[in-house]
Amino acid sequence: MKLLGLALLAALSAAACGTLPPPSADTRQPEGPSGHTVQAGWQGKRFAVATAHPLASAAGLEMLKAGGTATDAAVAVQMVLTLVEPQSSGIGGGAFLLHFDGHRTVAFDGRETAPAAVGESLFTGADGKPMAFSEAVAGGRSVGVPGAVRMLEMAHAEYGKLPWATLFDPAIRLAEQGFPVGARLRVLLETDPHLRRDPVAAAYFYDREGQPPAVGTRLRNPALATVLRRIANEGARALYTGEIAQAVVDKVRGHVGNPGALSMADMADYRAKRRAPMCSDYTPKNVEPVRRYRICGFPPPSSGAIAIAQILGILERTEAPALTFADPAWLHYYSEAARLAFADRARYLGDPDFVAPPAGDWRSLIDPVYLADRARLIGARSMRTAVPGSPAPARTVHAPMAEQPEHGTSHVSIVDGYGNALAMTTTIEDAFGSRQMVNGFLLNNELTDFSFASRDASGLPVTNRVEPGKRPRSSMSPTLVFDADSGELVLSGGSPGGAMIIHYTAKLLYALLNWQMTPQQAIDLPNFGSVNGPTLLEAGRFAPSVVDALRQRGHEIKEVDLNSGLQAIRKDPAGYMGGADPRREGKVVGE
Repeated sequence: MKLLGLALLAALSAAACGTLPPPSADTRQPEGPSGHTVQAGWQGKRFAVATAHPLASAAGLEMLKAGGTATDAAVAVQMVLTLVEPQSSGIGGGAFLLHFDGHRTVAFDGRETAPAAVGESLFTGADGKPMAFSEAVAGGRSVGVPGAVRMLEMAHAEYGKLPWATLFDPAIRLAEQGFPVGARLRVLLETDPHLRRDPVAAAYFYDREGQPPAVGTRLRNPALATVLRRIANEGARALYTGEIAQAVVDKVRGHVGNPGALSMADMADYRAKRRAPMCSDYTPKNVEPVRRYRICGFPPPSSGAIAIAQILGILERTEAPALTFADPAWLHYYSEAARLAFADRARYLGDPDFVAPPAGDWRSLIDPVYLADRARLIGARSMRTAVPGSPAPARTVHAPMAEQPEHGTSHVSIVDGYGNALAMTTTIEDAFGSRQMVNGFLLNNELTDFSFASRDASGLPVTNRVEPGKRPRSSMSPTLVFDADSGELVLSGGSPGGAMIIHYTAKLLYALLNWQMTPQQAIDLPNFGSVNGPTLLEAGRFAPSVVDALRQRGHEIKEVDLNSGLQAIRKDPAGYMGGADPRREGKVVGE
């Protein structure tokens, strides 16, 4: 098997430098770029924590060193991320957590839900047409019931060892004493068009002239410290009932110009869910020695695991396994497989409490016979736009959702000394969520992950339309990989990045399992993908010859900023090897 080495990676990047046009305005990514920091990778023997921010990684490591589990560390990490990475996740948002206890894998669903009083016309404007995203995002209309804290409490009750209150100590300490503002937060605060309009957020994040704090400025958040202390002492109910919940509801319903319908009953009634993971078998071709893997991801309402399994399964039924990343033909096969997967995603995927799977089983979408049929649709030239397949003979009763923006998240991977491992992807959706700040934390805008158009031209309802109590479809793809024969953990990984999360995670898996790269080498690869439209290539990372070769195959190319935030920890015979994305500020730590 030919491997793609670091020298070739460097050559690909060097060949492209200074040759590409600026990113297209209609392919805006969840969070803008904030620089590139070379990551050396990480190796250790006992345990590891990989998060989007060094202070969050340090908090997780503190819990592991104190005898805590991966779940204990995840709670501490999330609380610190609420403070230091407010643009991406927090207690005002939701999360998916995939947990392995050494024997079995469980999916904990903390996805936000739609308030009981909303309906499918939530994002319909006065003119009867779907609202623009910019109209819907800022304010109370877009806020769903937050789920991360209830979900973490559920997971901790089963897999935690340290006292719940102990897990909040690092975040409370940082909130009271302050943390240094990093370059990424500074850049995103400076460029955000909405956050200054919220008086509470403006007072916290900006000075009187509307300027964000300089890099290195110590930012304190005593209001958040108070909330975290309440949750630490009283449990999740401190957020979902009483005065904190009332403050959230008042903020949502009282927004001038764009109010929402969230109620105290919605908050109190929220329940996290325990689900079975979505797992699929994968045996890379042309790799010696042959090794069989079991890839487990998050089931619906996430579309990630199914889409990734489809992409990988379709690729294995093409000429792609004989190719390296240096060959433009591999990118052709990948983008075509992606189009087919995203076409199915648009038609079939949604909250399983509201949407029935085709053929009565979500696995029909990753059935080997079905994937072989889909792979036969790939030819020498790009199909540009794929149509959904038919894994079931009966006609679907739902219309596909048109592609619309999906936004920011944060990913956490942790392995502990007890044999536990987890992958958690956590979000408030857009950068800084709904731009509504309450008691030191930001509220999500997760409802904009629903389809803004509730029905198609013929009146057929869209699968992912807004309905009361429904969880919006997600692309979050926390992933655990196992040796299919021994059952041993191979990898924990995932990424932020809206719909492109699917491609970032698929890239990580393919490069590790097919090309036998290290986690850091895989993460460092240029980003790419398609959401069933143009072929997207990371700006400045592909040589003109690669772009030209794809265009000759009929691809419409858009070169854009693709700011992944991949985190990965791989189990090796000597211990663990980790990697963090140089496009953000994440860090892997451990012992």
